[in-house]
Amino acid sequence: MRGHAARGSPVDWHLAVFEVIDMRSFSNLWFWIALAVMWSSASHWVLGVPFDMVARAKRHGGQAEIDLEDMVRINSNRILFIAHEAGLWILGFASFLLTGLLVLGFFYDVEFAQAVFLLAFPMSLVGLMSVRTSIRIRNEASQGEALWRRLSIHRVLTQVIGMVSIFVTALWGMFQNLSVGVLGG
Repeated sequence: MRGHAARGSPVDWHLAVFEVIDMRSFSNLWFWIALAVMWSSASHWVLGVPFDMVARAKRHGGQAEIDLEDMVRINSNRILFIAHEAGLWILGFASFLLTGLLVLGFFYDVEFAQAVFLLAFPMSLVGLMSVRTSIRIRNEASQGEALWRRLSIHRVLTQVIGMVSIFVTALWGMFQNLSVGVLGG
């Protein structure tokens, strides 16, 4: 009997794990790490091009500028190809997914769906903005300083969306955590 009590039952083990690791989204450290990494990556990779390439092309010109223009051309063409071939399907699926997350999260009060919506919706705006920027780069045949300016504007707008997203997510997360604390679950 004593050996059995020392080991504990599987139910006790699961309860202990869930007490130690909070499975709610907004009180989970991993959610906030994922949010920070997501926006850091989104602002560093502009149209799939690391922004340090833009800075290097501005500073040094020459081969760095040619490399940047080639990489932007390749990635812009790739984005536009995907938008042309599967854009309506992607838009429909993304709209379905975001609407489902919105309804589950904010009408049925599923915290995980709220967290995923607050990650996915702003990134969908960045995705749409990437398509728009790619169209402008192709139509204007942007090179040199015009290309740097276009990529810099895209990066700043991505950072603005990220700041607003982080602010709204932090407010909503604090509200959720205080609600759970005050109401007791």
